[in-house]
Amino acid sequence: MATEKKGKGRVQLLLIAAIFLGPLALAAYLYFVGQDLTPAGRTNNGALLQPITNLKDGVPGSPLHAHNDGYWVLLYANDGLCDDACAHSLYTLRQSRLMLGREMDRLVRVFLHGDTAPDTVLLADENGGLVVINDGALRVLLDKKKPAALEAGGYYLIDPLGNLVIYFRPDIDPSAMVEDIKHLLELSRIG
Repeated sequence: MATEKKGKGRVQLLLIAAIFLGPLALAAYLYFVGQDLTPAGRTNNGALLQPITNLKDGVPGSPLHAHNDGYWVLLYANDGLCDDACAHSLYTLRQSRLMLGREMDRLVRVFLHGDTAPDTVLLADENGGLVVINDGALRVLLDKKKPAALEAGGYYLIDPLGNLVIYFRPDIDPSAMVEDIKHLLELSRIG
């Protein structure tokens, strides 16, 4: 009978030791065997603009600031005439905002045009709510801040404080752009 109790005591002691040492042994095994269980990193579809540039400091007199206060801005810049590529970019701008769903009220669409004024019929019929501005100083600043490796004619995302955040290339799929914007809106406590 005494040996039976002694055997039960050893089993209980081994179970208690396994409960405390088991996770440590499993962690050591995974570490040394090389099993990588860390989650995959997130890939942005746009290019983060570094260093942070505040547009209110860079171009203090820009008409953009009247529309940026408290709102995220998705800006499309076009130097020349608003041809078919420009019209498609404005369509992408509109669709991207609509794809945000209930968050779309946090975003303002801005079209920064060049010296040639855009077709007002195109803007009124197909792009209601689009803010249209002409600001040469803003255009120069945006061109300087765009990554040199990426082609011009894309979209800029500006936060409610006036900081340039992301540049999206012109041929980006709107759903990819919206993915990045939604992620930022989820994390943002502003705008």
